[in-house]
Amino acid sequence: MYRLPETGKGVQVITDRQRAILDFERSWWTLDEPRDLAIRARFQCSVEEYRTELHELLDAPGTADVDPLLVRRLQRQRSRRRRERTDTNAGAGS
Repeated sequence: MYRLPETGKGVQVITDRQRAILDFERSWWTLDEPRDLAIRARFQCSVEEYRTELHELLDAPGTADVDPLLVRRLQRQRSRRRRERTDTNAGAGS
């Protein structure tokens, strides 16, 4: 387990699995296998379950303190995708 800085509510802890998710996101494109297969093999879950865990991790207070650059990059990518979906859905209704 990795400790996150104190937030006034006590010490928060990031689990080994959460650390593994961040490590995977840092370097998944260097793998020889497709991302979805790597997710299933490493984390024994579906891609949808993995994404849910990743998004919860990105929203958790203190996660950015573990790897600030990675977390901010992933948050920006998520925001961009959400905006693109919103823009696409708004344009489809016209």
